Amino acid sequence: MKPKICIVVSDFYSEISNNLLKGSLNKIKQEKITNIKIIKVAGTFEIPVIVSNFINKYDAFIVLGCVIKGETPHFNYLCSSVFQTILNLSINSKVPIGNGILTCNNKKQAIQRANPKLGDKGGAAAKAIISVLNLIK
Repeated sequence: MKPKICIVVSDFYSEISNNLLKGSLNKIKQEKITNIKIIKVAGTFEIPVIVSNFINKYDAFIVLGCVIKGETPHFNYLCSSVFQTILNLSINSKVPIGNGILTCNNKKQAIQRANPKLGDKGGAAAKAIISVLNLIK
């Protein structure tokens, strides 16, 4: 049976998010997985609440987005809270969540890491959940 996968994408930096999504979808399609739901949210902070609400409806999640460091500590608080919450959701529910949320010092870094032909961090997040799903079948 092929798994049901939900991809939650922060659309705050749409150019970056779209490339992360392309990378994830490329890897998923290579595995012939077709049961995919894509949910777009405004920002990275909204990702955990969506995952939490749908955690029992999918076999795995891929979370995608980008946070770029600015001049205030907001970057640190946001990244820490989102990453910790995603980790807790995954462990407590035993549902794999592939983390493709970029945390970059600047937009140039983010663009390179999101590009499916360069960094392909979206593809890496998909590959991670596929490997975990294969182990826990």
